[in-house]
Amino acid sequence: MYQKIFEVNEAFTRRMMELQDLDPASKYYGGIIDPIMGVARPSHVGTPRIMAAWTASVLNADSDYYQSLPLIERLEKASQYMLNQQHGDGTISLGVTNYHSPPDTGFVVVGLSQIYLLLKKQSSGIYDQVRFDIKLFLERAIPALLTGGCHTPNHRWVITAALSFLNQIFPDEALVGRAKEWLAEGLDYTEDGEWTERSNGIYNAVNNIMLFHASRNLKIPELLEPVRRNLELMQYLVHPSGEVVTDYSGRQDFGKPSNLSNYYLIYRLMASVDQNPLFAYMADFAAEFGAEPGSVDSNAMIGHLLYPDLMVNDIERTPIPNHYVKIINQKYPRLEYLGKAAALGHQFKILHSAPHTAFGSPVVRYRQDNLSGTVMTNAPSFFSLRHGKLRLLGTKISTSFSPGIVSFDELEVREDGYRLRTVMEKGYNAPIARDLLEKLEKVEGRPWYLLPHEHREITHLQKHEISVEVTPCQDRWSIHVKSDQLEEVFTQITFILGEEGELSGEGAKQIQEQHYFLTGGKAVYSVGKEKIEISPGAHEHWLGTLREDDHPPGCIYLSINLMTPVDHTIEIKLS
Repeated sequence: MYQKIFEVNEAFTRRMMELQDLDPASKYYGGIIDPIMGVARPSHVGTPRIMAAWTASVLNADSDYYQSLPLIERLEKASQYMLNQQHGDGTISLGVTNYHSPPDTGFVVVGLSQIYLLLKKQSSGIYDQVRFDIKLFLERAIPALLTGGCHTPNHRWVITAALSFLNQIFPDEALVGRAKEWLAEGLDYTEDGEWTERSNGIYNAVNNIMLFHASRNLKIPELLEPVRRNLELMQYLVHPSGEVVTDYSGRQDFGKPSNLSNYYLIYRLMASVDQNPLFAYMADFAAEFGAEPGSVDSNAMIGHLLYPDLMVNDIERTPIPNHYVKIINQKYPRLEYLGKAAALGHQFKILHSAPHTAFGSPVVRYRQDNLSGTVMTNAPSFFSLRHGKLRLLGTKISTSFSPGIVSFDELEVREDGYRLRTVMEKGYNAPIARDLLEKLEKVEGRPWYLLPHEHREITHLQKHEISVEVTPCQDRWSIHVKSDQLEEVFTQITFILGEEGELSGEGAKQIQEQHYFLTGGKAVYSVGKEKIEISPGAHEHWLGTLREDDHPPGCIYLSINLMTPVDHTIEIKLS
């Protein structure tokens, strides 16, 4: 796969030259213009990303740009741009959000440190200016990373890796001490290898490569254990096409097409460390999808040059399985842990972040050759399916009870399938006790938000139970939706289909450009030779969408409208 990685880097190097801002009067002088945003950015996916690709070219004897003085001059301008964009406190700003950001600075430090370490090995003086500028940037970043905090769970390991690299270049026990402060929080993974953010498309790979660097730089081998477990888990979280399962992600990759390309480097490195045939196969598989180099912190060619001893290719390959049923997190004590969290002071409100309470939720992955299904809890969709090129992206249930999308929090494994269940609650707030009101500060107008709402008693508490039984089969799946006897709850089951397909059938009635009702009978969705039939429909109310739900553009939506009590079985027939 070296040749594929090399060719991608070469093409990217050439293409990005056209986007460098070479106007000395511009505030972005030396930076590389983002082709989508129209401005240069100093983030790990901005100018530093291109600096990594260019460095890999000028240092690689196989490259057309090996020791190219014009390209080195471009690198010098880019490194000057980075110094100009660095704030006085040592940070950079992501730009689209996260201003004066220690974690975003950490991403850049991890990448620029690798570039610096490679340049440091070069005896030629032609790299001196770039090397000097990058070292200065890294040195300036030390105070920010010694004192800076994070937003998200993965940021902790980014900052830890950055501190570990800074300690390689500027040895200082304070850097190691700060890294160990972050590590003292404990690594956030389940026994099956799932990380907090459940982000198979982005942040799994971030956690994995960052902990690899931290483990190697700080000489803490146990940091690789969660990396191994997640890399093993990922064999079950990829569709036959190479598309990664993002249907239940807790981050911005949720529901978006993703592939394995950003896993290439960590699979390659860990295959060598562990002499693991599965990891070696997955590295090859991931490399097939690499259309562009990764971000500055995980550039594949930089990895090849920095760790040549770990890039051996004589490891036996073990392909991933194509027939399995894998239940993820079946034993994770999620509800027990949530019960403990309820007693903590934060009350599930974490400033500038999220509690990620879906962490550890059960997920079922089903694979039979080119058929790939997912059954999910604590996600907006509870079921998705791939059938060759055909994509049933998700299946959701919305109600007027909560109102909004139903998220199932229980999974029961049955002999013939899976039962999902949830009980929703909704009540009414009683008056605040008079003795509590008398203790409040007297405020003119008494704003609603100054009242101690946490002390209100709940009256007339209502509960509404919904369950779904998902039964798999080789050529057909059934979905049995059932509610309790509470009446007059508007309910909608919606199938989310890839916009590349065609929808037909006597029961499918178009109500908007990409939204259809299945009023009765069946609907047929097809992509090329693959087809699925969905039946029977129902049309017990006329609402297009329910409150707190929406149907974003870019998909085809097929909805079945029901009124409670619900007892409806839908068949999905494959052909």
